[in-house]
Amino acid sequence: MSSRRSLVDGLEQTPELKSVEEAFVYGKDSGPKPLANPSDAKPTPVEKPISSSAPTILPQMAGRVPVTIRCKPELASAIKRISLQRQLDGTAPYHMQDILEAALEQWLETNGYSPSN
Repeated sequence: MSSRRSLVDGLEQTPELKSVEEAFVYGKDSGPKPLANPSDAKPTPVEKPISSSAPTILPQMAGRVPVTIRCKPELASAIKRISLQRQLDGTAPYHMQDILEAALEQWLETNGYSPSN
């Protein structure tokens, strides 16, 4: 079995890193670092596509956003029962989330609030 050595002994075997370590620890600037790739010297700006219409949702709300509500126990039980029955029947939508989304969208449209606004 080989003899064990300390971490310091292992680091002393790589003296070329000593100057880099000291520059990092003491905040010394070792001068400008050369670019690895010459094409990195002049970055080209990326053009954003111009959209003709205003966004309908905020960018941080892409996808689904968690909304927590409290409802009557009877309503929660009914939605769960309907969800399970629809799943057993193979009828879509059967997820509680999808059922509630459809109901809320219908309510919003009925009351003059378009979900897309």
